Amino acid sequence: MKTKKWLKRGLTGVLAMTMALGMVACGSSSGQTGESPDSGKGNADVTGKIMIYTSMYNDIIENMKVELKKEFPNLEVDFFQGGTGTLQSKVAAEKDSGKLGCDILMVAEQSYAMELKEQGMLHPHIFPDADKLAFEYDKEGYWYPVRSLNMVLAYNPEKYKEAEVPHTMKDFAEDEKYKGDLSMTDPLTSGSSYCSMVGLMDKYGDGYFKSLGHQDVTLESGANAIAKLETGEIRSAMILEESILKKQEEEQSPLTVIYPEDGSVPVPSPIMIVDAKYSANNNIRAAEALQEYFLSPAGQRLIIKGWMYGVRTDMEEHPYHSKTLTEMMKNTIPVDYEKCLKQRDAIRALIQKEIKN
Repeated sequence: MKTKKWLKRGLTGVLAMTMALGMVACGSSSGQTGESPDSGKGNADVTGKIMIYTSMYNDIIENMKVELKKEFPNLEVDFFQGGTGTLQSKVAAEKDSGKLGCDILMVAEQSYAMELKEQGMLHPHIFPDADKLAFEYDKEGYWYPVRSLNMVLAYNPEKYKEAEVPHTMKDFAEDEKYKGDLSMTDPLTSGSSYCSMVGLMDKYGDGYFKSLGHQDVTLESGANAIAKLETGEIRSAMILEESILKKQEEEQSPLTVIYPEDGSVPVPSPIMIVDAKYSANNNIRAAEALQEYFLSPAGQRLIIKGWMYGVRTDMEEHPYHSKTLTEMMKNTIPVDYEKCLKQRDAIRALIQKEIKN
């Protein structure tokens, strides 16, 4: 009896092992040996719709849509793109109606996130890996940095020698040999440019704006500045690094970044979830899942692929042809975001008076 029982158990074990090996073999033949962390199956139960308002480039958004569909196969994610100024106006108008057209906001600078929190328009969500973020975040979970923009200088070496262009933010504004040959993104429409101006004003004083005006600096879109750099109409632009890196990688453009000797201006840009009361689709669960994904290594790689810096200290990746985040942060001009918020009207009026043309 004992022998028969032992044989039965042994045959059962062999049969189970054979079946298991057969399943592994079948999985290997199809190239699927297990569930990939990027397969999207982990978020297959996230459903419904989400609308995101963002200031990211449209082509970056289109690339993101492809990856988001893989990660969230049963969630419909749409984007509305616009500059931070445009999005602020849109949100203000929609708020008056009692409902926003979005569920998530990804704008250029954090003072706007601070403002929306004060107004009770955001939903708090604790991100478990917040201690890995390189920049300030809201400790109550109302907003987190999701990407970092970097304000630098740029020029075209096919039109000007390196010695013929400014290498500091101070010279950009004060060295008269560059007068009339300069461009920068309009701080009245661009959140990243506005915050950069606050940082530069704190470093060099209110007279920095007057100096920019005296230099006849043209305020315009980044796209216009790039076109003028390419033709040689201007010799230098104060511009987001991502705009130049994008041209370099996609078009092999000669346009070149100069990391200012007195510091570039990093602008960590937040992601925030709209409170259910104002949310377009009232899909808080999906919004939380998306926020966590964008802050995860996989989501951060989408950011970095879009020529922006990631915000995690545990990642080595960096944008095409750029410095690492650690290297970039060694020489920067800080921004007081409380000042950006509390003194916004006065600072914008000063910009309008001294620089706007």
